[in-house]
Amino acid sequence: ALIGLIGAGEPQEWATHMLGHELTAMHGLDHAQTLAVVLPALWNEKRDAKRAKLLQYAERVWNITDGSDDARIDAAIEATRHFFESLGVPTRLSGYGLDGSSIPALLAKLEAHGMTQIGEHGDITLDVSRRIYEAAR
Repeated sequence: ALIGLIGAGEPQEWATHMLGHELTAMHGLDHAQTLAVVLPALWNEKRDAKRAKLLQYAERVWNITDGSDDARIDAAIEATRHFFESLGVPTRLSGYGLDGSSIPALLAKLEAHGMTQIGEHGDITLDVSRRIYEAAR
């Protein structure tokens, strides 16, 4: 159970989970599968807002220190995709036979559940969520 200690003093990002929950409910993918699909797409979409943390992640987790900021972020996102894929967990909706045709229905469910401004800064709107789902195809 979460008691909040790990995020004390830091904004917490739950958008990946919220977008993933709708994939689970609609398509039956398990939680890990949805996180592996949504996370890389969300990071790419929000790369400017998350730049400092993504660069920190690139260095501390993947030891990526060479190249421009954007190149290091790209490499970290790709390394994350490769890691999930190496475990047999697809990182795109197409890996589960989904073509993205359910994106409008997923967005309608997000709206129905009040998930219209999610993320640690409340800046992931339905339009941003749409772009994330589309990038995850």
